Amino acid sequence: GDSLRRKIDSGLARSRFGVVVLSQKILGKGWAKYELDGLVTRAVSGEQVLLPIWHNITKKEVIQYSPSLADKLARSTATHTVEEIAAEIIGVIKNAN
Repeated sequence: GDSLRRKIDSGLARSRFGVVVLSQKILGKGWAKYELDGLVTRAVSGEQVLLPIWHNITKKEVIQYSPSLADKLARSTATHTVEEIAAEIIGVIKNAN
């Protein structure tokens, strides 16, 4: 019975890291855009670290969707394995503590 928006906002407000997987399917989803906007806002204000992952999407496609997001350091499943990306995310989180 809880509001989905309130649950998303609560999670975003409490998180220190935001992992976003950008793909063609995600770019068209309303709730995904809402969550992404929240993550980007917190990252710009320095309250959160944004860790973007590109999955089956090109830089050109990300630029068309969000030029500011395309400028962020990201990992791509085209150049890194899921295991490599996961290990790197774990390292970022451990080093932040």
